[in-house]
Amino acid sequence: MTAAQSPLEAELAVLLVEALNLEVAPAEIVPTAPLYGEGLGLDSIDILEVALEVSRKYGFQLRSDDERNQQIFESLRTLAAHVAEHRSAA
Repeated sequence: MTAAQSPLEAELAVLLVEALNLEVAPAEIVPTAPLYGEGLGLDSIDILEVALEVSRKYGFQLRSDDERNQQIFESLRTLAAHVAEHRSAA
């Protein structure tokens, strides 16, 4: 049984797949699965690319020196929660 994606999680899943040319369908990304390691298998370079794309699309900076990055990028769900909290109204 897998958790369903929220609309924002689905949007971010598409962003992840397109930005990183992942060979997985966006709908197949489990929102609570780890982005690093055994989940999607992303590495630090992938996370930097995702941070850049999120910054462009949602109008706020994800800083590489933010001590919360491990929590922010823990899963699709935690990334979506951070985006929802910080994106600009524009």
